Amino acid sequence: MRRLIIAVTGATGAIYSIRLLEKLRSLGGIETHLVVSSAGWLSIQHELALDRPSVEHFADVVHNVRDVGATIASGSFATDGMIVAPCSMKTLASIAHGLSDNLIARAADVTLKERRRLVLMVRETPLNLAHLRNMTAVTEMGGVIFPPLPAFYEKPASIDEMVDHTVSRVLDMFSLGPTLTEGWGGLQKTSAGGTH
Repeated sequence: MRRLIIAVTGATGAIYSIRLLEKLRSLGGIETHLVVSSAGWLSIQHELALDRPSVEHFADVVHNVRDVGATIASGSFATDGMIVAPCSMKTLASIAHGLSDNLIARAADVTLKERRRLVLMVRETPLNLAHLRNMTAVTEMGGVIFPPLPAFYEKPASIDEMVDHTVSRVLDMFSLGPTLTEGWGGLQKTSAGGTH
């Protein structure tokens, strides 16, 4: 069975982690490992009004953020990679500097050292120089910085559609099966010769 780690931090955008877990469960054949920071639990409760049991039931395995002895803290535990959704600037900094000060940062460090896919759905705006330098550092180490920006060319009719498109794009980066998003077909020409 394939395995994917989903981490949740205190940045806004907790819905992305829940939708990722839902989508992975619907795909089947992927064991999900969930780890949530203390601030992540606060964001989940505030933004989604969900309690721990309601969230944890979406995952196959749930790890305590302080348990640095968990399976996902070791490179010998094979996974397809890790998604931090959303990723706070504190977590980004911890990963960029290899601090491994909790299980999220340690699992990300392991993902990078084992040359597995690490995707950070960073959430902050505007960005200061420290944020940008930390993003550069993670990119240089092989990580992927993936801010969850809406794709307006898809003409989404709801927030749910925007979230689903972003989540599908992220999961497509792991080659878990058939692509979940349609490829760009180019701009369509109008009869007058313009584009729409």
